[in-house]
Amino acid sequence: MVTITLTGQLQAADGERDLACEISHSMPVRQLIQKQGSQLRHLLQLLREKKVLVTINKRIASEDSLVHDGDSLRLVGHDGMGGSGLGPSHL
Repeated sequence: MVTITLTGQLQAADGERDLACEISHSMPVRQLIQKQGSQLRHLLQLLREKKVLVTINKRIASEDSLVHDGDSLRLVGHDGMGGSGLGPSHL
């Protein structure tokens, strides 16, 4: 089982921030997110735009990093300037 934790303003389509999913083999972060379907589909674009920091077991990772059974995946929304990048910016 892989634990996925969404932080900041990130959340699943149903409002959840903690998800658990079973995987039968190692796969890249991007594929694991795609496997979650509509729950996390919106995160794929944020990953492409580099607006999500990815960590696996508290180590910085990328959308191409492999996730293994038992790993803990954390996704943190950011815009590189200290904000979330997900809402209006306030200057």
